[in-house]
Amino acid sequence: MHHVEEHFESSDLVKDIVIGMSDGLTVPFALAAGLSGAVSSTGIILTAGIAEIIAGSIAMGLGGYLSGKTEIDHYNSELKREYDEVENLPEKEKQEVREILMEYGLSIEASNTVVTELEKDKNKWVDFMMRFELGLEKPEANRATKSAATIALSYIAGGLIPLSPYYFLHEAHTALYYSCGVTVVCLFLFGYFKSKATGQPLFTGALKVTAIGALAAAAAFSIAKLFHVG
Repeated sequence: MHHVEEHFESSDLVKDIVIGMSDGLTVPFALAAGLSGAVSSTGIILTAGIAEIIAGSIAMGLGGYLSGKTEIDHYNSELKREYDEVENLPEKEKQEVREILMEYGLSIEASNTVVTELEKDKNKWVDFMMRFELGLEKPEANRATKSAATIALSYIAGGLIPLSPYYFLHEAHTALYYSCGVTVVCLFLFGYFKSKATGQPLFTGALKVTAIGALAAAAAFSIAKLFHVG
């Protein structure tokens, strides 16, 4: 019987969605809850919430772009260094290959055979060093732009969920109850799928994400009530 191993490989896309969605669900939810403790007009809360989503998505997207750009720059810098070392310090690099292979249990004879094959192709030799010495995978060419767009859009999608009741209702406290209900459900579902994507315990992961969002909203609401003037 043919055995098929099932592994979920968490891609950069999934990571970016998780980053954007988690903050998008939590921050506008906390903001709306806090304002609900101070004002009664849903229009004010909706306006402030949309402004926060726009500002937050830009900030998060920019952060994703800079992170992706840094990753690409770091990879290219290390790639250039490895090519220089292979060209100018070949014996040192060969010894490093042997040490890496022997850590995996290969004998010195088998390691020397691999070294002999690798030195025939400098590109493959450098690729081996990048992967197994430095643990670096070549990032996508448009990684920075794609990361920025994914994080920003995920933030917007997450942020609109807790604000949606304030669009349909006119009394802040009533809207807050609906916002809490729909956001807690979404936080739990998001936490569940996030845990599934990252290989974490599903129920525990879902509860952690839900608890963080709920605590942030409760803290914001309580502080707004405590310091509300007028």
